[in-house]
Amino acid sequence: MKLKLKKYKEQLQEWPQKGYHIMAQYDEDKIIVYQSYRKEIGVFALENQYFGGGFSLERMTWIKPNFLWMMYRNGWGTKEGQEYVLAIHLKMSAFKRYLENAVYSTYNDKLGISREEWQGQVKKSSVRLQWDPDHDPFGNKLERRAIQIGLRNEFTRSFAQEDILLIEDISDFVKEQYQFVLHDDLDNLIIPEEKPLLFDQESLNEKLRLDRH
Repeated sequence: MKLKLKKYKEQLQEWPQKGYHIMAQYDEDKIIVYQSYRKEIGVFALENQYFGGGFSLERMTWIKPNFLWMMYRNGWGTKEGQEYVLAIHLKMSAFKRYLENAVYSTYNDKLGISREEWQGQVKKSSVRLQWDPDHDPFGNKLERRAIQIGLRNEFTRSFAQEDILLIEDISDFVKEQYQFVLHDDLDNLIIPEEKPLLFDQESLNEKLRLDRH
């Protein structure tokens, strides 16, 4: 695996406990996002290094840069149809483009626009932005928020092929680490190394409501 790994408990000491944070593994050129699929889609993606075959370009696809949020969502790869866990090395430029074009999936007064304006934006936009409670390895809710991004239309098409640098199958790694969770042995739990992401463009940080601490 190309993923950088680190003990969960060591990272826990460094992570923010609350607020809006994009917790991710990234550098200037790329960011890791996670998805889970049934075998047919997972095998095609691994062999071809892009999404095709049974992967639908017509449906919205959701990407998550936060490993533990993905584990909460797919039950550590145990949920039916989510057994193939993929780490997708995505161009950072593409990830930023998604967020620049994203519209919040639910209306909120903090958006600074009317509900009608928001509805108009939702109709036009092909990218959805959602903040959900983050979760610990056992699936318990945390105060910190985790981001997920929904893509459709031209964004799904670009994500499926040209935006991807590498697709890794991490299913076996997930199964191995899940054993530590099942045995309540978090001292030995290892997960991808993550830290909060902030962008150079302050306007984008503000749009996403990202916290600095």
